[in-house]
Amino acid sequence: MADPAEIACRGRLRLLEPLGPDAVLLFINSLPPLLGAFFVVAAPTAVAMLGPMLVRRRYKLSALVKNNEVAGFKFATLGVIYAVLLGFAIVSVWEKFSEAELLVLRESGASATLYRLSAGQDADAAATRSALRAYLTAVVEDDWPRMAAGKESRESGKALEELYAAAMRLVDSRPLAVGVEVLKELGAVTEARRGRLYLAAGVVPSALWAMLVTGALLTVGFTYFFAMENLRVQTAMTGALALIVFLGLFVIVSYDHPFTGSVAVDAAPFRALIAELSGSP
Repeated sequence: MADPAEIACRGRLRLLEPLGPDAVLLFINSLPPLLGAFFVVAAPTAVAMLGPMLVRRRYKLSALVKNNEVAGFKFATLGVIYAVLLGFAIVSVWEKFSEAELLVLRESGASATLYRLSAGQDADAAATRSALRAYLTAVVEDDWPRMAAGKESRESGKALEELYAAAMRLVDSRPLAVGVEVLKELGAVTEARRGRLYLAAGVVPSALWAMLVTGALLTVGFTYFFAMENLRVQTAMTGALALIVFLGLFVIVSYDHPFTGSVAVDAAPFRALIAELSGSP
């Protein structure tokens, strides 16, 4: 079985493959947290803080002050709407991340139960256990790097098909009650696998990403219509607002792909199960 560090490296290299617009999110997710925060939080905040200075060079203070009263009400409305949208997105990605963790635990648990249901010295039982070990190994060594790139593993798919074939032969040689349980656990494995593959492709839809990015630009840019006599204070306030907004976006980016990057669902339950089954006949 490949080393976890090697698996993570393979997954990161595959992020370089062209994936369209989603490649940017996958690339940022694959970076170390501090470097990702620089691109998503620090750099945009620094650029946002340049805005008041550039606007002040173009327009006089007296002209901008006139906007304070009227623009203040509009900014409050815009801020509330964007805060609700940002909060909804953060809660949504967190729930999906938690769902991905539960799917991994459910799949590994169903696999352990299936292994115990296939106990026996006959050829069909041995073939089922061997096929299950092969599937679990494919999940860790191939599925996880592919999911880190937002893709699906063909190798683990073939291993699952072979597991189904072996399990169906086992069902024919077992009592009805045992056969029903075998198919039930095998179905649970398949369902959990499809669920994690679906979540690996990304949680936030493109339309919502467009709204989040556009809303961030409008919210931060709206502060340029205001003016204070102390330009440094206004710049600091703009920077604080931009920091909060871009930190929220960074959280969403970090959790958008549950199996990518440093904040990712780990394959530890599968590795533990493989280690447990390696000592079994």
